[in-house]
Amino acid sequence: MHATTVDGTRIAYQVRGTGQPLVLLAGQSNNHTWWDPIRADFEAHYRTITLDWRGTGESDKPDEVYSTPGFADDVVAVLDDLGLDSAHVYGTSMGGRVAQWLAIKHPERVNALVLGCTSPGAAHGYERSQEIRKALADPERSDRVLLELMYTPAWLAENPGPYYVLGDGSMPSYAKGRHLVASNRHDAWDGLPTIAAPTLILHGTDDIFSPVANAQLLADRIPGARAELVTGARHAYFHEFRSVASLAVLTFLAAAQDRT
Repeated sequence: MHATTVDGTRIAYQVRGTGQPLVLLAGQSNNHTWWDPIRADFEAHYRTITLDWRGTGESDKPDEVYSTPGFADDVVAVLDDLGLDSAHVYGTSMGGRVAQWLAIKHPERVNALVLGCTSPGAAHGYERSQEIRKALADPERSDRVLLELMYTPAWLAENPGPYYVLGDGSMPSYAKGRHLVASNRHDAWDGLPTIAAPTLILHGTDDIFSPVANAQLLADRIPGARAELVTGARHAYFHEFRSVASLAVLTFLAAAQDRT
């Protein structure tokens, strides 16, 4: 299925499960398959909605400026196409940055908000080191470096793949660049105190890709937000530590529904 945005871009989206709608937002330069390893955790309870960011998957790939507020507008186009007034929203990594803007710009569309392994942006948040940036820029090492930032060595030793967090291999190079700039320019700091949706923030304690200090920073900035840390987890806490992380999300969403 595709939704059409106000600028005419077609955004591919996927719907599975039944119940209250839950939008799942993937990381930078990834499509909806980011959620494939754990989507079943939520399908039994919610009508899960994923999408391919513009530039990825089956969505259009315009060569123009992308931004996290613009990606949030694309999510609204998907909700509109489905006839949904609102939904729960769970965004991880860049998806968490987009989810911030969704709750800031379109508060009436977000029932409850989960922000995973994300930050308010470079201007006020904690960024990865220059050493990590240099390692990721090396095409001979980038995939392995990224995997080691995502998962613990023990997990990688026992799980040879396939992996779902290394980016959409079909993306044109210009779209990858557009995604990188959009994520790097994210700055939701001034808008965070306006978020009204109940908010849970999740982060792995051993995440240095998006440093864990961002979790409490966001929790302190968003009214009533609460941060939970997943002990021993790296950036892909939601996958490797799914039994802990998915349960935390489901418990939070159930409590948020009970309050409405």
